[in-house]
Amino acid sequence: MPKSKRSKLVSLTKVEKKTREHKSAMMEHVKENADKWKYCWLFEVGAMRNAHLKTVRNLWKGSARIFFSRSALLAKALGTTPEEEHRMGIHKLAKQIEGQVGLLFTDTEPEEVIEWFADFAQPDFARAGNVASRTVILPAGPVMMHHSDPPVPFPHDEDPQLRRLGLTTKMERGVPTLQAPHKLCQKGKVLTAEQAQLLKLTGEKMVTFRVGLIARWDAATGEVTQVEGPRLAQDEIIPGDAEDEGAMSE
Repeated sequence: MPKSKRSKLVSLTKVEKKTREHKSAMMEHVKENADKWKYCWLFEVGAMRNAHLKTVRNLWKGSARIFFSRSALLAKALGTTPEEEHRMGIHKLAKQIEGQVGLLFTDTEPEEVIEWFADFAQPDFARAGNVASRTVILPAGPVMMHHSDPPVPFPHDEDPQLRRLGLTTKMERGVPTLQAPHKLCQKGKVLTAEQAQLLKLTGEKMVTFRVGLIARWDAATGEVTQVEGPRLAQDEIIPGDAEDEGAMSE
């Protein structure tokens, strides 16, 4: 017998209790890893995508533990004052936790960590709110799907969607066709939802998933060292996919 679709009362008390227990468990995991590893790195993410962060987790599996959660939760777990800090000096790292950031615990030496993340980059499609990194002009003729190899024209049933997204197309031989070049986006301008969708449909990747290292804490000395070099640009770290609050590496 199918389950009833009638509205059911949900105990908010039970939901709050589960959330509280979940947060407490998450904080304990952070503390356990602060006790286990030689270094704790604070990092930020550009063009956040769960799939790419999962790749990072898998590549570091066994040699690091990664937490990407609410900043307030991570900071509280480490302790933001000398009196509250979980390990000597780690409050100096916790005080820098804000926004969409994560923690990486590892024994790998700093030079290798810095070099690895400097080389890791994954191109991806831009989203509404990102700034266009280049001007894209679609040429007159059939509207092509460039993420196909080789590129192929859009099928006729995609024409209504292309029109809704702002393209002035005409059906020619059953293919959505532009009668004149169309400027899809301009370099330096913030992308709209329609522009971002068109960029994805036409296979134009305009952002890059990157991990920017901010600072590291050394368990042996309790010292916190800032990573040299510029931080990620603000338009790179607008919210993307949302990691689960308790997400961490395997």
